[in-house]
This record gives sequence, C-alpha cells and structure tokens, in this order.
Amino acid sequence: MDVPLFVWLITIAGILALLVFDFYSHVRTPHVPHIRESAFWSVFYIGLAILFGVGILVFGGGQAGGEYFAGWLTEKALSVDNLFVFLIIMSSFAVPKEFQQKVLLVGVAIALVARGVFIALGVTIIENFSWVFYLFGALLFWLAWSQARSGNDHGDEGDSRLIRILKRIIPTSDHYDGDRLTTRVDGKRLFTPMLLVMVAIGLTDVLFALDSIPAIFGLTQDAFIVFTANAFSLLGLRQLYFLIAGLLERLIYLGQGLAVILAFIGVKLVFHAMHVNELPFINGGEHIEWAPEIPIWFSLSFIALTIAVATVASLVVSKKRVERGLTPSGQPKESVEADAK
Repeated sequence: MDVPLFVWLITIAGILALLVFDFYSHVRTPHVPHIRESAFWSVFYIGLAILFGVGILVFGGGQAGGEYFAGWLTEKALSVDNLFVFLIIMSSFAVPKEFQQKVLLVGVAIALVARGVFIALGVTIIENFSWVFYLFGALLFWLAWSQARSGNDHGDEGDSRLIRILKRIIPTSDHYDGDRLTTRVDGKRLFTPMLLVMVAIGLTDVLFALDSIPAIFGLTQDAFIVFTANAFSLLGLRQLYFLIAGLLERLIYLGQGLAVILAFIGVKLVFHAMHVNELPFINGGEHIEWAPEIPIWFSLSFIALTIAVATVASLVVSKKRVERGLTPSGQPKESVEADAK
C-alpha cells in the first residue's frame, strides 16, 4: 500500500496525541480507575482501532484491510497475554494500585518506540534479504512450542532475576514516594522503586517485540499496516489491564490459542519464503511455484476463530473448576493459599 508521507505524519501525530491525552486526562492525577471508566475507554480504543481499519479497507482495498485486521487481532491477543507478565511485575514491586496507570502508560510509550525501531529494521532486512522469512518462520515455530508448553504459566523466576539485577545496578530506596522517580533518604538522593518497575516493564516490552514483530510480518510486509496494527493494539492496553485483571487467571487456554496462531503464521511465512526463494541450496535458487500463498481472508478467519475458541473454552472450563472449589488453573485453593503465605 503506497502511503504518502503526510499520512504517516498525521497518523504518528494522532497516536502521540492520544498518549498525551491519556496522561493528562487519566494518569496525571493518581487514582484507581473503576470498572465503568476502564470499560468505556477500552471500548473507545477498540472502536478507534476498528474505525481506522475500516479507513484502510476503504482507501487501501480489501487486501490491505484484511491484513490490518489480522495483524491487529494477533497483536491484541499477544498484548493481552503480556498482561500476565505485567501483573507479575506489578506484584513483585508491590506497586500501589493508584500508581499502576502511570507505569503502564510509560510501558506503552516504550513499546511503541521499540516496535517502531524493530519494524524499520524488519522492513529494511526483508527488502534486501528475502531468505529472512525462513528465519522468521523458524522463530515463530520455536515461540509457538514454548508458548504451548508454558501455556499461561509465565512464572516469575525470570522477572525476579531481572529485579535483582536492576536493584544491584540502580541505587534504590525501599519505599515509594508517591509517583516520584527519585527521593531523598538520610540526605542522599536515591531512585524509588517506581523507576525500577518502569525499567522492568520497558525491558519486558522490548522482549515482547521479538515475537510480535515476526508474527505480524508473517501477515503483511506493509510497514504502515505493521506499525498501525501494533500501535492500536497497544493503545487502550492500560484500561484493558484494569478491566480484565480479575479475568486474566481465567483465560487458561489463551497461551495455547496463541501457540496455534504463531505456528499457523510460521507455516504461512515458510510458504511465502519458498514462494520467493532465492537461496541457492534450495531448489537451485529458483522460486518454488507450488508453494501456496495463504490468502489473507483465511488468515483473518483462522486467527479470529482461534481466539474465540480459546477464550470461550477458558471461561467455561475455569468456571466449572471454580464451582468445584478449585482455582481456574485446576489446583486446590488451599494449597495455593498456603504457598502464598
């Protein structure tokens, strides 16, 4: 899709304006958002993302519109999965609920910058080295396997190690001082845990980009669609965090659903790599014409159906487990409460 420079500039300016609006209207004054507020703004940002997709559909055509919606759905599902890790990090740092909005908004801003850099690098590499699709495909197969094995059991061992490293490097106070990043203790200027949690969230966002960017490049190689699908999947993530925080533990099959999606996109990438093959040791460096190109309408349908099945199955099974006196993951509540103590 040939996107004029002024459209790029207007789009980026609009996304930045939404972040600034989010800060001054919600985050600047620390508070715990209630369900009604979170639900309204979650619906607003989802509606905005869909409206933008309709615009791409109208001005860019069905192929571009389908690629955007497939990419946005995939990135949104990956973002929801990432909320599990955010929840673990927030708990590890014991971040007061009224300050969690600020941490999440900073995390979104860092993620946008990081993904913008990865997208620019990805586009450049793809344009010059078509064989990179083989690597992206292999990476997605590995990520799918890891996701299927771990499911929603993200664990906090890696995050605890990260926290220990950060505390060793950055001189930090033991207590928060409102939402300030620095404080003075016994006449000495120290950073507060608020800075640490922001750094931890930011570094985690960079790691998340390593699976989200190859995934969306498997659906489209259009830089504008890749960027906007990522941006709109991140916008509203703060509100969604507070809206579904209580439901996260009930999405027990979301990890497996994402594994299926990543594996599917991996297959799509390998087929595309074969179709544009230039590696001399594969088919003599010639394109493999029999390799199918999976149409975007099928990709969109497959992704939407997988997310729907994983969500419905999660809620149904977790509800039955809770009714039987178990946790949503199937463990006895007594043992989980004992471990927490």
